[in-house]
Amino acid sequence: MSNDTINENREVEEKSSRDKMVSGSAWMTGGSILSRLLGALYIIPWMAWMGTQDVATSANALYMVGYTPYALFLYIATAGVPSAIAKQVSYYNALGEYQVSRDIYKKGLQLMAITGIVSAAVMYLIAPFIAANSPTASVSDGTQVIRSLSWALLIIPCMSVTRGFIQGHNTMAPSAISQFIEQLGRVIFMLAAVYIIRIVMNGEVVDAVSASTFGAFIGALFSILYLLYIIWRKKPELDFHVANSKNKIQVSTNDILKSIIKTAIPFTIIASGITLFQLIDQFTFAPIMNRVGEMTAKQIENNYAVAAGNANKLIMIVISLASSMAITSVPLIAELLAKDKMKDVRNQLSDSIQLFFFIMLPSAIGMAVVSKPLYTVFYGYSAFGTNILQLSSYMSIFLGLFVLLGSTLQAANQTKPALGAMVVGLVVKLVTQFPLLYLFHTYGMLVSNMVGFGVTIYLMLRTIYKMTHLDFNRLFRRILLMVLITSAMALIVFLVQKGMYQFIDSKDRMGSLINMGVSATVGGIFYLYATLKVRLADRLLGSRVAGLRRKLRIK
Repeated sequence: MSNDTINENREVEEKSSRDKMVSGSAWMTGGSILSRLLGALYIIPWMAWMGTQDVATSANALYMVGYTPYALFLYIATAGVPSAIAKQVSYYNALGEYQVSRDIYKKGLQLMAITGIVSAAVMYLIAPFIAANSPTASVSDGTQVIRSLSWALLIIPCMSVTRGFIQGHNTMAPSAISQFIEQLGRVIFMLAAVYIIRIVMNGEVVDAVSASTFGAFIGALFSILYLLYIIWRKKPELDFHVANSKNKIQVSTNDILKSIIKTAIPFTIIASGITLFQLIDQFTFAPIMNRVGEMTAKQIENNYAVAAGNANKLIMIVISLASSMAITSVPLIAELLAKDKMKDVRNQLSDSIQLFFFIMLPSAIGMAVVSKPLYTVFYGYSAFGTNILQLSSYMSIFLGLFVLLGSTLQAANQTKPALGAMVVGLVVKLVTQFPLLYLFHTYGMLVSNMVGFGVTIYLMLRTIYKMTHLDFNRLFRRILLMVLITSAMALIVFLVQKGMYQFIDSKDRMGSLINMGVSATVGGIFYLYATLKVRLADRLLGSRVAGLRRKLRIK
């Protein structure tokens, strides 16, 4: 075979990998954004039906008291198995061992059914302890809300492992659609429940919040039914692969379970990293603020609700972009490792990081610039809320990069360094929490997150360099170009926003919606034009974007 032919084949494989990354990320990003938008938009009628702004803020704080520990229990219940399943299935599929992939899925389902039951039972039993150590005015109300969430743990683990099996076949669309279905079912149920309890029956706030959190169970039920339908529809194709499996590798049941658990546990710890940081906030914020500040218990609860609840809901929209890319990159990297293509692994890691900054920078910085109208639209005008959202938007870059690097390092079999980096970051968070809360009060909680995640990210990047000798000079040049374009976009959005405030009341929700929509649209158009003009989008997104540039006549 000639060198030209070898090079052509290599280019085709690299394009195929990049196309898979872009296509998979597009599906997962679309599903995540729609899901997160639903998860953010529901807050407008939800808080309006709860009552006055103070009552609604307290309800949101109660909601977060339940959801933060639930997120940790959810990670424990799923034990990182979806990502582990995706990695294992992709690995064995690349070797032509489809029967092993199917066995892994079956054993994963059995394991998840058990962990789901155990996690649900434990969360239900220790709910009073969690509530007693959280920033909530009523322990009994917190207990009720936490227990209402435990039911979802019975379904979600099996649903998640099914998603992982489908993702392992490099098919991201069903996972993205199921994610949207889950969120849609949850939001419809919770809004209907809150309307009936608060508006029709004039019921208690705690009952409305508990019904809202129970919506997680309803959403998961709809999602798993859809995924099972997809498995049934793809059964002929899956059966064909199994019938033509090479069957050269024999893996026992115990080996399969050990392999799943060994791969899954690190995924669990890394995936729960953000939640662990949030739990530190949940358990330390009130005690520290009682010592360093002069706020009442109600003020502490409301400040926690704004920082950990209101702002968090909005920044999770952009953080989901990183999660989508991480989900897509795991099976791709596992497949390349199975074929012992280290150069392609290096290229894949570089593409993942570049694509992250290409999407995340304009999203996070853009959100920071429009934080005032954005916060007003969702929660009403608040100078404090605006400042918290602005700082949280910058923080989301750190959180998103942590998600991406943690997942890709594990996919590249660099689990111990990834875990070590996260543990160091958690220690830094704990050490800096008190002094930063003392200096900056509520803002210090967010600053300590950025410091902790910053240290973790540095250690992870150092591991990536040791493993792949990634060309960081080239990578930083690309990122610098994105920073310059994003900075120009931010300036334009800021000027448009300021200009519109000359005619629109900054405290008016409808006016803020118009301001935000126009400012964001102008910024988005500029960023698209600029990245097409300098050919940056072409390099990262491939030939289809080059075609778009030609259609728009951008030279």
